[in-house]
Amino acid sequence: MDENGAGASDGGDATDPLADEDLYRVLGPDGSPLPDATVPDLSDEEFRAIYRDLVVTRRFDERAVSLQRQGRIGTYAPCAGQEGSAVGSTHALAADDLISYQYREHGAVVVRDLLGEYLPYWMGHESGTEAIAAGNVFPLNIGIAAHLPHAVGAAWAFDHRDEDRVVAAHFGDGATSEGDFHEAMNFAGVFDTPTLFCCHNNGWAISIPESRQTASDTFAQKATAYGFDGVRVDGMDPLASYAVTREAAERARGGTDDADGDESRPVLIEFVEYRFGAHTTADDPSAYRDPDDVDPWRALDPLDRTEAFLRETGRIDDEGVAAIRDEADEVVADAIDFAESVAPDPSEMFDHAYADLPPEIRRQRDDLLAAVEEHGEGAFLREE
Repeated sequence: MDENGAGASDGGDATDPLADEDLYRVLGPDGSPLPDATVPDLSDEEFRAIYRDLVVTRRFDERAVSLQRQGRIGTYAPCAGQEGSAVGSTHALAADDLISYQYREHGAVVVRDLLGEYLPYWMGHESGTEAIAAGNVFPLNIGIAAHLPHAVGAAWAFDHRDEDRVVAAHFGDGATSEGDFHEAMNFAGVFDTPTLFCCHNNGWAISIPESRQTASDTFAQKATAYGFDGVRVDGMDPLASYAVTREAAERARGGTDDADGDESRPVLIEFVEYRFGAHTTADDPSAYRDPDDVDPWRALDPLDRTEAFLRETGRIDDEGVAAIRDEADEVVADAIDFAESVAPDPSEMFDHAYADLPPEIRRQRDDLLAAVEEHGEGAFLREE
């Protein structure tokens, strides 16, 4: 991989939607390492851990969509197809590196072993975001790109404190059309903050295609305007996502030798990928994209490619795959049990909107709590 992130592509394979793209890859669609590709120097256990986290993330995603359809959680953002970038990139970070979360990178939470604590968020409990913050994951951000200046600020603070930490800030391609994105990129470039801008280009910003989002050839090249490097990577290749993030994190820490010496430099990583399903469970993707367009991308499924690689290299067998799938079922089931055990407290909806409640809001709170006290919580529950 050169400093601009160019790497091995897969030639002209018509079944591979990324075959003609100039981006960094390790695995081909069949899971075999590409010619001249450098497989990350990881132990067998670390390779299996990446696969395990991919499987857990996919299983969680399936169950979460089902829970939403049953009315047991609120609107949810599915991640099927995009697990490779979140899992691979998070494995490349140190445990105390900060992750600034958008809302689809569930694999990052799985890698940090926070799934049980996190799921209550989707059930309406702010304790879920508080819990992941304790694991160095900034709470979810629904406002598009609004978290990026804060992520850069955190990275700048780490630099001022001489802490050997970086911030990986995740966002979708649609966020690049927001002013917050450009302000954050400019600040990071001027002040050399140890920030990784992780752009997830899944082809669509809800219903807006990439072609209507930008006139740039790539999202990665937007970094040039702010004085640092942008790289493109196959985001459905967990090993490539790991390798690119690992190198970018070293550069952000000031630990790589390049034309600029050893100074810390931010990096923009464009993960090129595809979401198999809807933007959220409130979305109908068939309204704006042809379902047949999804099929070629399924050939790049990060779980299938990683499993094939592990099997081909003798790192896993049928028994190992079955054990990981069983573990995933158990981990996700335990997370759901824990989340559903969290008791709702009606007063919490008033706790964090204002430092001091305005009189009208205070009156509404008092009236609600008095009604709950008089009639019991059961009177306010929806009938199934």
